[in-house]
Amino acid sequence: MGLLINGEYVDDAVIRQEAAAMRPRYEEMVEDLEPIAKEMQLREWSRENVIERTLLRQEAMKDTAPLSQEEIDERLTAMFPPAGDLENCEAGTTRAGVDKDAARKDIEAQMRVEKLIRAVGEKAPKPNKKEISEFYKANKERFWIPPMVHASHVVKNVAEGADENEVLEEIKKAEAEIKAGAPFNEVADKYSDCAGQGGSLGWFPAGEMVEEFEAIVFQMKPGQVSDIFRSVFGWHIATVHETKPEGTRALDEVKEQIESELSREKQEKALEDFVDQLRAKADVKTAKKPQ
Repeated sequence: MGLLINGEYVDDAVIRQEAAAMRPRYEEMVEDLEPIAKEMQLREWSRENVIERTLLRQEAMKDTAPLSQEEIDERLTAMFPPAGDLENCEAGTTRAGVDKDAARKDIEAQMRVEKLIRAVGEKAPKPNKKEISEFYKANKERFWIPPMVHASHVVKNVAEGADENEVLEEIKKAEAEIKAGAPFNEVADKYSDCAGQGGSLGWFPAGEMVEEFEAIVFQMKPGQVSDIFRSVFGWHIATVHETKPEGTRALDEVKEQIESELSREKQEKALEDFVDQLRAKADVKTAKKPQ
């Protein structure tokens, strides 16, 4: 038995396919349920998903405004790459028997559903200052950051079997130029085995670099240049540009992130409410496949 949703027949095979797609994630969520209860719940959730998806599509198809034919063609091309040996020119089908006209209609329907979802989301209220502030206070642990360092380095790697002292002599040349007043970034690009961007490593937190490297740079002050030191990779000279202590990021720093998260939640809630309204008005019943 399938479903009759506002007069549109949906075969039971669609619900079974939905259940198969949901099963891996579902099994993780309901490990404690007994097997029979699991199957009944999975079946019910799959059925509701199919109903809600159908109702959304039905509502979306009421919008008859023209769609972008260019975007439709782009999506169709992505589905059916233009390779002559894969095409069958008869009746607009591929050798796999997929009807391009049917695929085009599916794409148009999906685009209308996406348009409807966007429209519903745009009507959702925007997060206000109080909501943002309250979210920040309730979730401060999420905005904690470890100590951070913005550093650059010159590195001469010591490959297996390489002459350690020979490599050391190379980085000593870089050290001499830095001590003579040459800009660190220019020396890094000239001598480093990781040349480019003046040897910049950007910002990084404690725990991200190798232990020997962090033991040096996290003890340095901005503007300081290290002596030559060894890590598991080779010989280094490092300089620190800026440091940040561990702590909670200020609200101003994370305001946009919070606003984006709250907006997404409100949009999801607006869509849930919209679908619930469609479901409340829908005529849904089990039915045999029409002859």
